[in-house]
Amino acid sequence: MNTKNSPAANPNGQHGHHRPEPEPVLDLKDAIALVVGIVVGAGIFKLPALVASNTGDAATMMLAWILGAAISILGALCYAELATAHPNAGGEYHFLERAFGGDVARLFAWARMTVIASGSIAIFAFVFADYATALLPLGEHSSSIWAGLLIVILTAINLVGISAGKATQNILTIVECLGLVLVIVAGFFFSSPDAQATAPLAQSSSAGAFGLAMVFVLLTYGGWNDAAYLSAEIKNGHRNIVRSMIWGLSIVAALYILVSLAYLAGLGMTGLSKSSAPAADLLGRAWGETGAALISIMVGVAAITSANATILTGARTSYALGRDWKLFSWLGRWDGEKGVPRNAMFMQAAISLGLVALGTWTRKGFETMVDYTAPVFWLFFFLTGMTLFVFRRWEPAASRPFRVPFYPVTPLVFCGVCIYMLYSSLAYTGKGALVGVGVLAVGAILVLWSPGRASR
Repeated sequence: MNTKNSPAANPNGQHGHHRPEPEPVLDLKDAIALVVGIVVGAGIFKLPALVASNTGDAATMMLAWILGAAISILGALCYAELATAHPNAGGEYHFLERAFGGDVARLFAWARMTVIASGSIAIFAFVFADYATALLPLGEHSSSIWAGLLIVILTAINLVGISAGKATQNILTIVECLGLVLVIVAGFFFSSPDAQATAPLAQSSSAGAFGLAMVFVLLTYGGWNDAAYLSAEIKNGHRNIVRSMIWGLSIVAALYILVSLAYLAGLGMTGLSKSSAPAADLLGRAWGETGAALISIMVGVAAITSANATILTGARTSYALGRDWKLFSWLGRWDGEKGVPRNAMFMQAAISLGLVALGTWTRKGFETMVDYTAPVFWLFFFLTGMTLFVFRRWEPAASRPFRVPFYPVTPLVFCGVCIYMLYSSLAYTGKGALVGVGVLAVGAILVLWSPGRASR
C-alpha cells in the first residue's frame, strides 16, 4: 500500500498554506443526470444493428441487453464501495495510487488523459459532426470542423464553472431521454407490417458471435464509472454515490431495453440487422423526412450530452496527476473561484483536438477512436476492480459507508468480464488499438524516467 503523501493523506492539499479543493456542490439529481448523460450516447442509435446481426434472434438479442445492464450494475456496486470509502476528485487514479503505488496511478492518469477520456470526447465529437454535416455541411472537412468546434465550445462552457457545466448537462440529458422516448413511440405505434418481425435470422449466431455482440452492448453501456471522479463533489456522497450509479443505470437499462424492443417492432429482426442507422430508418418509416430530421437532432444531442459529461469529469484525473507528478505539476491547479481544474481542461481539449486530427487523417474518425480507446480502457477497468480486494485485505477496519454485496463473488465476476473484454478489444479491433497501446507504452517510459512526486 502506498498511502503516504497520497491525496487521502493530505485531503486539503496543504503544506503550510491553503490550496483550493473541490467542494460538494452536486446533489443527487445532478449526479444521476451525469451518469445517464455519459452512458446514453450515440451508441444506442448506431450499435443495436450490430448486436442483432451477431445474436441471430430476438430473445438472444434482448438477453444481451439485459446481461449488459447486469454487468454494468455489478461494476457500479464495486465502484460505489471504492468511491464512498475513498472519495477523491482523482477517482480511479486515487484508488490505484493507494492500492498499487504511484507509478501505476500515474500510468493510468497518463492513459486517461491521452487515450481514454480524450478519445471518448473525440468519439462523441465525430458522431455529432457527422449528423451536423448532414444538416449544414461546411466543406470538404466539415466533420472535422464541427467536431473541433464542439470540443472548444463545451470546454469553454465548463471553464465558466461547475454550475454552468452541470446545468448544461441536466438540460441536455432531459432532451436526450425525450429523444429516446420518440424512438420508443415510433417503434410501438408504427410497427412493422411483417408478421415475422421477430423471426430469427437465416444464419444462427455462434458463441463467438454472441461474445462480439457483448462487446457492442457493453460499449453502449459504458461511461457510468465516471461518477467516481465527482465523488468529492457530490453532496452526502456516502449515500448519493451509490444511489446515482444504480438509479442512473436503471434508467439507462429501461431505456435501452424499450428502445431495442421498439427497433424489433418497427423494423423486424432482419430489417434491424441489415440497418446501418436503425433509429433513422425507424423514424423515417414513421414520419418520413420529418422523422429523418428528428433523428439527426437526437443523435446530435446524445453526442453533445456525452461529450459534455466526459469533459466535466475527464479533467479531474489530470488534476490529480498534476498534484502527484512533478513532470505535470502545472495540471494540479484548481480554480477555486470557478470550481474547475482549469489547466487540466485546457490540456484535455488540446489532446482531443489532436485526436480529431488523427481521425481526419485516417478518414475513419469514429472507428479509429473506438479502436484507440478500448484495450487501454478495459486494462485499467480490471486493475481498478482488483483494488477492492487489496483494500479489503490490507484495510479491514477502514470505514466503508457502502459494502459491495456478495463479496467476493461480485467483484470476481466483474474482473472476469474485464479480462474478457480486454481480449475482445484486441482481437476484434483494428490498427487504432495498436496506436492506443503505443501511447500507453510512451507513458510507461515517462513514469520510469520521471518518477518524482510533485510538491504540494
